[in-house]
Amino acid sequence: MSTAAASENPRTAELAVSGMTCASCVARVEKVLKRVPGVESVAVNLATEKATVHASAAVTDDQLVAAVAKAGYEAAPILPDAPSTVIAPPAFDRELAAVLASAVLTVPLLAPMFGLALNPWLQLALASVVQFGFGARFYVGGYRAVRAFAGNMDLLVALGTSAAWGLSVYQMSAHGGMPEHLFFEASAVVITLVRFGKWLEARAKRQTTDAIRALNALRPDKARVRERDDPSREREVALADVRIGDIAIVRPGERVPVDGIVREGRTHIDESLITGESLPVAKEPGARTTGGSINGEGVIAIETTAIGAETTLARIIRLVESAQAEKAPIQRLVDRVSAVFVPAILAIALVTLAGWLLHGADAETALLNAVAVLVIACPCALGLATPTAIMAGTGVAARQGILIKDAQALEQAHAIRIVAFDKTGTLTVGRPGLVAFDAAPAQDRSEALGLAAAVQRMSEHPLAKAVVAAASDAPRFEASAARAVAGRGVEAHVGARRIAIGSARWVAELGADVPASLAEHAKRLEAQGNTISWLMEETAGRHCVLALLAFGDTVKPTARAAIERLARMGVKSALVTGDNAGSAQAVARTLGIAPELVFAQTLPDDKARVVAQLKASNAGIVAMAGDGINDAPALAAADIGIAMASGTDVAIEAAGIALMRGDPALVADAIDISRRTYRKIQQNLFWAFVYNLIGIPLAAFGLLDPMFAGAAMAFSSVSVVTNALLLRTWRAQAGATADEADEARAGKPITRPA
Repeated sequence: MSTAAASENPRTAELAVSGMTCASCVARVEKVLKRVPGVESVAVNLATEKATVHASAAVTDDQLVAAVAKAGYEAAPILPDAPSTVIAPPAFDRELAAVLASAVLTVPLLAPMFGLALNPWLQLALASVVQFGFGARFYVGGYRAVRAFAGNMDLLVALGTSAAWGLSVYQMSAHGGMPEHLFFEASAVVITLVRFGKWLEARAKRQTTDAIRALNALRPDKARVRERDDPSREREVALADVRIGDIAIVRPGERVPVDGIVREGRTHIDESLITGESLPVAKEPGARTTGGSINGEGVIAIETTAIGAETTLARIIRLVESAQAEKAPIQRLVDRVSAVFVPAILAIALVTLAGWLLHGADAETALLNAVAVLVIACPCALGLATPTAIMAGTGVAARQGILIKDAQALEQAHAIRIVAFDKTGTLTVGRPGLVAFDAAPAQDRSEALGLAAAVQRMSEHPLAKAVVAAASDAPRFEASAARAVAGRGVEAHVGARRIAIGSARWVAELGADVPASLAEHAKRLEAQGNTISWLMEETAGRHCVLALLAFGDTVKPTARAAIERLARMGVKSALVTGDNAGSAQAVARTLGIAPELVFAQTLPDDKARVVAQLKASNAGIVAMAGDGINDAPALAAADIGIAMASGTDVAIEAAGIALMRGDPALVADAIDISRRTYRKIQQNLFWAFVYNLIGIPLAAFGLLDPMFAGAAMAFSSVSVVTNALLLRTWRAQAGATADEADEARAGKPITRPA
């Protein structure tokens, strides 16, 4: 491939970046990466310590790593096929031990504050170990920043504490080693508190990646498969050695190792950690399985259909990581501020020093106030405000079956004002069900339903299955001598009776009498887009109608509650479907969707135009929820596409949010978690700015001791991350009742009055 051709093909590279401590570091890394020729866009996440670079294929990983190194940080490429990377478990003993040791050395330095004497030379020894031993990381980070002509938190801490330590050393030399006032405790306390704050911050950040860690833990290391040459034998192999087409054997209680199709056995599988579905799902031959779910009571044989990066679990992890790595639009404000933050703080500190000296203060007072400005202004909280909230929000959403594929979708979803729903498969079950069964006058409805089920029981036709599913509580009869009549229906003997089910055309041909009440009802049901069949009995050569059967796509059990909840949230619902107007309006009435927001007989391109029309009507942010290939144009045209993961891959790829269950109630949950996350981002930014806006003037005017400034700075970072972690308590409200969930899984419709 030529260089020109390569440069036209974009690629996405990910780098693990170490050494970043604040928002200014993030801005610096982004700046140097954007300068690399061929780089189109860069997103650096302080919480995950990861850089995502979109560039032409001509840009190499070595170029990107070199650019980061030039800025004073360390980077390493993250390989696409490498296992998911999350913040590693803490080096608890080493890091916490350093904090505790620093605290032990610092405590004696506080003695003079309580009127206790402490030899100045001992103070110098203790403070120097803290300053240059436990504080060495700040000098290293500050040096890197200076070398790159930039500023960061480490530089602020290094300058501030060095000034306090140096002032104390000067005092000792000027007063023969016995000065009255030393400030070693200020530098030591600041370093100890900042390191303690960073340890707490890192510990809290790790908790935001619990969702990714939990998903990674679902991957079993091994699988039990049948020998390819001898299917009678089984062997245990590493999961990486499993190939498409292999038959995996899963025993009760084991994790399903692969995505596949059940070929033998029946069981129930717990898919809750993947889909959020609370109840085990029945599996029989032909049913699909997802790797990472837990097998219930039966032994099953699964034919492998996906391995490695193509499995559902791997795709889920990639989507969540992608969302956590990207920047929300609100982060741009933080980037603009942080780009000038450190230089501005250095200027304020110099002005503070000069101002106090010009107003007659001694050098000690002026220097301490300047140090306090440097310490309180560390922009850690500013850099963590947005990414930690996004990580917590997308993580908890993933555990509830809501995959938010990018940060922009998460941020935008809070402002959704209208959701356009596809009908078939999204609001309805997507397969025919018995929506109405009316017995003729003087006929027993339960007996008539039992007769209909007896005739249909041996048929594999979808309408026949719908009748059998609806007759589970009706009397059971056995049919014999069943015979299909081409283009008309089926007839059979039920005991001594001759029963038939057929079309209106067959009824007319046989001259069967249709009660007037049933004929009127049939017209209304047909106008709603339903398919009509008739149950008949032949007696003495004459046919009479026993009942009316109407088939249609049934509304999902949770659909109406979902629409009502959206309305309470201030979100309107629209119905966009390719079905006829009668069927669309009937579903809309059942769900409570306004007639003017029903768009029927729409082709795929028409659906996209409807979405564009809704956007142009100043309705606010418009979302589209669908599951089919024909929904993909509309999902892409909407401000936010919401795809049912029970649908097609095309629809999922076109959407910004994917729902792992085909439950429309999850749409409201997706909006809810978006609103909560956006509020957390706003709260975090508020607190991050408030700490600085209040603390910097207090420090400049001598009202904030450097020690308290260090404590406030550390507390600001911890409070921001802790506030974001409150999102982990969120739970989705979606879900049908237990009875309705069982019926839906069994294919039994929830029949309601027409």
